[in-house]
Amino acid sequence: MSEGRWSDLTARIGSAAVLTAVAGTEVWLGGLWFESFIAVVGGLMAWELVRMIAPERRDLSIQMAVLTGVAVMLAYHLPPLYRLPVLIAPALVGAGQVTRLKGLYLTFALWIALGGLGFIWIRESMGLVWMLWLILVVVATDVAGYFVGKSVGGPKFWPRISPKKTWSGIAGGWGAAALIGAIFALNTEAGVSLVLLSVVASMSSQAGDIAESALKRRTGVKDSSNLIPGHGGFLDRFDGMMGAAVFVLLASLIYAPGVT
Repeated sequence: MSEGRWSDLTARIGSAAVLTAVAGTEVWLGGLWFESFIAVVGGLMAWELVRMIAPERRDLSIQMAVLTGVAVMLAYHLPPLYRLPVLIAPALVGAGQVTRLKGLYLTFALWIALGGLGFIWIRESMGLVWMLWLILVVVATDVAGYFVGKSVGGPKFWPRISPKKTWSGIAGGWGAAALIGAIFALNTEAGVSLVLLSVVASMSSQAGDIAESALKRRTGVKDSSNLIPGHGGFLDRFDGMMGAAVFVLLASLIYAPGVT
């Protein structure tokens, strides 16, 4: 075993433990505590996005952090008709002020806002059990992908965009997500279809991770920030979670529009 291959493991585990403790407490508390936590995280991701695309606009990064956080927290409490316009507004404001990559900024700013709404909606409308399901699916995908990819190696998944990802790690993530789905299927009334849903959520998580990797490639940065040791920034840490949360939110809009 090469020390270099695992050199970031200590920092990753330490920061992951702190994040797990904080996020776990917020998820358990729910309500205003959880909504505030998601609003702060969404704001930090918007701050990182501006600093990646327009690093010279520090004033704009703070403005977008505040506007995005407020929009995410407010949207859940509005009638469904008004949620999307409120989430789009900060993205449009920011896109109008950055001088390059406006379309890219708009896409990711809206993704951040939708992800924030997805987190809040899942916890507050679907309940604690399904929030835990989503978290465990994404964490299992990430952990299994990391260890299987490092241990097995093999062909790269998309070397131009995400050079560290391998097909073995991708498949390992799917298998871990299926296992989480099976456990929840056995202990809830969701049925075996939850296994497939878990795998699709895992794929959405991986898509979010890859999309953020493409953003970093396009903007020429290694990490979205250095706020989280071993993980980079909040976009680096929550990209997969956002991908899965947006998937669940959109799936709910399609299959149960009256609920959302």
